[in-house]
Amino acid sequence: MAHWFDIHPVNPQARLLAQAAVHLRQGAVIAYPTDSCYALGCHLDDKAAAERLRKIRKFDKEHQFTLVCRDLSEIATYARVDNWQFRLLRQLTPGPYTFVLEATKELPRRVAHEKRKTIGIRVPQNAVAQALLDTLGEPLISCTLQFPDESLPVSDPADFEERLEREVDVVLNGGNCGLEPTTVIDLTDGRVKILRQGKGPVHGILSE
Repeated sequence: MAHWFDIHPVNPQARLLAQAAVHLRQGAVIAYPTDSCYALGCHLDDKAAAERLRKIRKFDKEHQFTLVCRDLSEIATYARVDNWQFRLLRQLTPGPYTFVLEATKELPRRVAHEKRKTIGIRVPQNAVAQALLDTLGEPLISCTLQFPDESLPVSDPADFEERLEREVDVVLNGGNCGLEPTTVIDLTDGRVKILRQGKGPVHGILSE
C-alpha cells in the first residue's frame, strides 16, 4: 500500500514533504503534481527505482527520462548549456517545458538516452514540486504519470487511487492539476526544434 499524503497545493506541509524525501532516499517511486499533469519520480542514484518507472510506463531501454531540477544552476551540473541555450532556458523556466540537452559526465549513463547521450531537463512551476525538490536537495528522475492503457495522463490521483496504491510507494495528492503534458524542445543541434506541443506556448520560441 502506498503512503497517501493529501498535500496543500499552494502551501505544502513541510512534515509531509520531509517524509516523502525519506521514502525517496530509501528507493521509493513517487507520484506528484507538476504544472502540467502528475508525474512519476524517483531518486537520481536509484537504479532499481528507475527500472520500476520503466515497468509502470512500459518503456523500452531507449526511452529518455526527464531530470526535474530546482533551478538553472542545477541543470548545468547534468547538461551542457551554451549561452544561447541558457538565454532560452532563463526565459522559459520555471514552466511547463522539457528541454532536450546533451548530458554531462555527471549524469549516470543509465539515465541518459542510450544512443544520443541526451537528457530531458525540466524546472516546474508548481509549489508542491518545487518544495519537494528543495526538501530532497537534488533532482528527480521523472516521467509523465500515464498508465499504458490510458489515453490521457493522470490529472487527479483520486481517479486512480486503487491502481496507484498498487504501483507506487508514495502519492502526493495535491488535487487536480490538469491533463496537458509539457512542451518538449530539442536544443541539441544548434537550433530550436519542437518535439511535442504541450502546455507551454511556443509563440516566439522558434525565432530564438
